[in-house]
Amino acid sequence: MKEVSYKDLKFNPFNLLGKEWMLLSAGNEQDGCNTMTISWGHLGCIWGHNDPTVVVYIRPNRYTKTFVDKEDYFTLCVMDASFKKQMAYLGSVSGRDEDKIGKTGLTKVFAENSIYFKEAKLVLVCKKQYVAKLKEDNFVNKEIIEQAYPNKDFHTMYVGKIEKVLVRDDEYLGK
Repeated sequence: MKEVSYKDLKFNPFNLLGKEWMLLSAGNEQDGCNTMTISWGHLGCIWGHNDPTVVVYIRPNRYTKTFVDKEDYFTLCVMDASFKKQMAYLGSVSGRDEDKIGKTGLTKVFAENSIYFKEAKLVLVCKKQYVAKLKEDNFVNKEIIEQAYPNKDFHTMYVGKIEKVLVRDDEYLGK
């Protein structure tokens, strides 16, 4: 993996999140870690700075939330399409109940104040900046509650500053 500037990245963020998915991971080697698959989120800038940010959402029952809440950093990893089966597994099984990362055969890398996977083709290392729970009263379109939150298990939103970008090859550099 090599470090690159976020300014050199070239990709469609809608495809990156909605089509390719990402692995959201947090933790450390001493206290443990976990990961989950995400397909909801945002990439952009906020608060008058040119600092790149991500916004990710985690439901309250997800084990990964424990690690994201505890740590200052989290990572987002984009994997090759050949890992789609493993990513589906990581998104449907709890790390509370088993070593789901071990079962997928992914190689954990503990660096950059967090964890990421050696097999990733793109890694965003993010430092938490803001955390807020989505609230029922704040939904203007109440149909979203019926559709996405029938159990009222509203996501927690995390805004992270992208502090480092790692790439395996030039796929996301537009070269």
